[in-house]
Amino acid sequence: MTKLISYSDFKQIDIRVGTIISAETNEKLNKPAIVLKIDFGTDIGIKKSSAQLTKNYNSNQLINKQVAAVINFPQKQIGNFISEVLVLGFPDYNNEPVLISPNKKVENGGRLY
Repeated sequence: MTKLISYSDFKQIDIRVGTIISAETNEKLNKPAIVLKIDFGTDIGIKKSSAQLTKNYNSNQLINKQVAAVINFPQKQIGNFISEVLVLGFPDYNNEPVLISPNKKVENGGRLY
């Protein structure tokens, strides 16, 4: 059974939308990943993330794509890289991530509600 949380619990998770401005494959990790630079607008700025997306995306496909990310988790060391945000997705039929993205262009930095 799923554990129920309150709305105030949900509000503690800061999920924002940003536009990927840079994407480079990092082959130095145990599982290849793509290093992303994401523009979350003037208030939040540009943040970095590493995501294991190579099964469903190549770096060129990701440029200018808007994605959802948790921006208030602590930074995480991933190999030789510090990830500042957690990019969100759902598993496909092979349990590989498919990014969450708005179906219309929205302003960078907008908060999920």
